[in-house]
Amino acid sequence: MSTDYQTLIRHYEDCLARHGDTHRGVDWPNADDAAKRYRVMLDLIKPSHDGCTLLDFGCGASHLYQYMLDRSVTGIRYAGLDASPAFCELSRKKYPQNEYICLDVIEQPERLGKFDYVVMNGVFTEKRELSYEAMWEYFKRMLLVVFAKTRRGIAFNVMSKEVDWERDDLFHVPLTDLTHFLARELSRHYVVRHDYGLYEYTTYVYKESN
Repeated sequence: MSTDYQTLIRHYEDCLARHGDTHRGVDWPNADDAAKRYRVMLDLIKPSHDGCTLLDFGCGASHLYQYMLDRSVTGIRYAGLDASPAFCELSRKKYPQNEYICLDVIEQPERLGKFDYVVMNGVFTEKRELSYEAMWEYFKRMLLVVFAKTRRGIAFNVMSKEVDWERDDLFHVPLTDLTHFLARELSRHYVVRHDYGLYEYTTYVYKESN
């Protein structure tokens, strides 16, 4: 597989350089919508799993962690991962108490340890200059690697096909394509959420049934 996906990393680093440590610095156009995504991502975690470990995959500037602090979310041991050295350095400076992993898991999957839960917020919403086919292959390969590293479940979002129009730079995934892949390659225990008012959907994939 080519390393064309690294254009995505460079895009987000460009956003950080232009907009700094803000929602636009991670290419979310609206702060309120970004907060809604953080809430939906955290809903992956079962209420009974107090003390669980959570990996914020593609953590960016750790805005999910700040969301947790602002809302006094407890019982979760947070760690962040990003393939961008710029974002890892920023997050470490902001929250030195957290574990941060600067890693391209496609290149070095063996370096990633196991976590109870993994959230991948915004990792797959944009494809930029990649073709749909190239992004789909990257998406599948990444999920196969990450799901093997989780004990309980993962969450990720992609753009919906149920929109008035599609942007060429975004990753709009047909639901049937997604569910066929999940059931055959990852798990039959999944939840698809299209209920939070954005032009995307979030999927939870669990190792075991509820």
